[in-house]
Amino acid sequence: MTAKRPAITVTAADHAMLSRIAAGAANTMPELAAELTHELDRARILPGNRVSHDHARIGSQIVYRDESTKRETTVTLVWPQDADIEKNRVSVMTPIGVALIGMAAERSIDWTTRSGEVKRLTVLEVREPVEEGAAP
Repeated sequence: MTAKRPAITVTAADHAMLSRIAAGAANTMPELAAELTHELDRARILPGNRVSHDHARIGSQIVYRDESTKRETTVTLVWPQDADIEKNRVSVMTPIGVALIGMAAERSIDWTTRSGEVKRLTVLEVREPVEEGAAP
């Protein structure tokens, strides 16, 4: 049995965009789209332009630990078109991206890898999105 999922919080703008992405992916990635939709359905949505600096959102840098290996990883959560694994920029439309969206530090969640393995991760830190300059 899967552990109870921790509460998540997303901005109204991210919720609207993620809902559109999930709907668009329903035919091409049905399992992932369903998982994202489930997460969005249970999320607390912040009204208007409010943001929570404690919760992972698009652009947040997230430090998490894989509880099976104890390995710590730092990633930036991004929209699908901005994903770049070489730069640790993880798309929200990946299993790990869906698991991380809306999470707060010191919360753990079970997620299923692309290979079907269930892993548990713990968010150690959520850092504010950094505006990127024009320089590479």
